[in-house]
Amino acid sequence: MRALRAVTALTFAVLVLSAPVSAQEGHPVKGSWLGTWGLSADHLNDVIVIMDWDGEKISGIINPGTDNIEIENATLNPDGWVLRFEATGESPSGEELNYVVEGVLENLAFHDRTFTGSWTHESAEGPFEIQRQ
Repeated sequence: MRALRAVTALTFAVLVLSAPVSAQEGHPVKGSWLGTWGLSADHLNDVIVIMDWDGEKISGIINPGTDNIEIENATLNPDGWVLRFEATGESPSGEELNYVVEGVLENLAFHDRTFTGSWTHESAEGPFEIQRQ
């Protein structure tokens, strides 16, 4: 009877202690993100960002589909959780635009964490804010 209680207690302890480990979601930027970016808080456009982590680097796509922009040179500094990435897009007139997006990851303990910052390219800049879905 004593052995059965010990096995039951040990099983319960293993299940309780392993629950938080199974709830972890991997790299902080991995996932689908929805939000806005634009020239000012009054002129925002919807944006979708898909980011991934392959164990060595962050990759991803801004606005997947026919007009997607591939994320390049992404870094995440855990000191302050500063995320920075670059992307090369094209203006409606065909001019190459070199985007730089930089900001801070917040609410890391939650699934719906946020990334708030700004974007720039050769001739414009504005706010950039997305939330993980």
